[in-house]
Amino acid sequence: MQVFRSLSSRNFRFFVSGQSVSMLGTWMQKVAVSWIVYQLTHSAFYLGLTMFANLIPSLFLSPYAGSYTDRHNRYNILLITQILLMVQAGLFTLVIFLKIDSIAIILALSLMQGLINAFDTTARQSLLINMIDNKEDLPNAIAINSSMANLTRILGPALGGILLSTLGETSCFLINFVSYFFVIYSLLKMKLNLPASKKQEVRIWQTLKEGLIYLKQSPDLSSLIVLMAGYSLFVIPFSTLLPVFAKDVFHGDAGTFSWFESAAGVGALLGTVYFAGIKPGRNIIQIVVFASLIFSIGVLLLSVSFDLVLALFFTLVTGMGMMTQTAAINTYLQTHVSDEMRGRVISYFIMGYQGIIPVGSLLIGILSSSCGAKVAVAVAGAAGVISTLVFVYFKYKNGPRKKITFFPSH
Repeated sequence: MQVFRSLSSRNFRFFVSGQSVSMLGTWMQKVAVSWIVYQLTHSAFYLGLTMFANLIPSLFLSPYAGSYTDRHNRYNILLITQILLMVQAGLFTLVIFLKIDSIAIILALSLMQGLINAFDTTARQSLLINMIDNKEDLPNAIAINSSMANLTRILGPALGGILLSTLGETSCFLINFVSYFFVIYSLLKMKLNLPASKKQEVRIWQTLKEGLIYLKQSPDLSSLIVLMAGYSLFVIPFSTLLPVFAKDVFHGDAGTFSWFESAAGVGALLGTVYFAGIKPGRNIIQIVVFASLIFSIGVLLLSVSFDLVLALFFTLVTGMGMMTQTAAINTYLQTHVSDEMRGRVISYFIMGYQGIIPVGSLLIGILSSSCGAKVAVAVAGAAGVISTLVFVYFKYKNGPRKKITFFPSH
């Protein structure tokens, strides 16, 4: 089928199969961590602080990780980071099993995971193009990869909610630990024909500067990274408050929280399935704009929802808009960057995406503590609409729209 064409590549099939199992465990652990933190502290601030600890390394380390990835074997980096993530999951399992899960220990382990992920995410995204036999299938591979992530986002929280209420928190962490054996096995089965890493005499900080210069000379790329950063600061952190919506706004339990996470996952899956089916030649910038508006409006409508079913539906809408936006931006960057700059450009994208989210999570946690969760989410949605309109204004103010395709003919 056309929508699954990138799966004809053997290496990509191994990658997807291993990652799907691992990410299922990751989402189960994520739900468990959020629930435990809120149970321990009853504080939206600590929810934001936990997210901050998990993602803040991406803000500072992603550019370095991108430069490091461009100078070394991306496959080896990915294999090592997956092993380290398995160790981190094992430590988390032990902490929960021994019931020494203080907020300080949870924050420390979340920070550890974030440090590893700064290198893991950059290596994984940069390696994706090497897993595909036909390079024109890269946009489809990105969409399939996102679809896989979102399918696990649907199943993971749902299973996590069931396990939390039946077997307890330890089961979620143990399953995540075991899941890493599958992804490591799939990586060992892959046969990649990677170009030899070039040893460069220039210092790594010089290569970082080269990456910044490259982005300054490529406004189509840099403007998308800035838009992503704006959403990561103001809009995406709304999801930090989903446990508050589940427990305090709609008076639910861990199962209710898992419904919100699963609803966002269903929407994200719908968005990436749509994106996987689009053909080369579509205006990607236009898709970014419409997806951004759908995301922001969904967040706004969630903030004024007084019915649980409506709130879940609007959460679905936010997931659809967010993942379509992210997939479209990622696709445009991946298909318009030179290979020698790939790691660095992707790292700046990750910095603008994952790296900014913890700052936004901290801010929305503080705002929620002062004004309430509904007000904080409404502010997030309004900020997203404004960010999109500003992007459109500066994108097209100097002339008529250009049709921007997957693979330009330069």
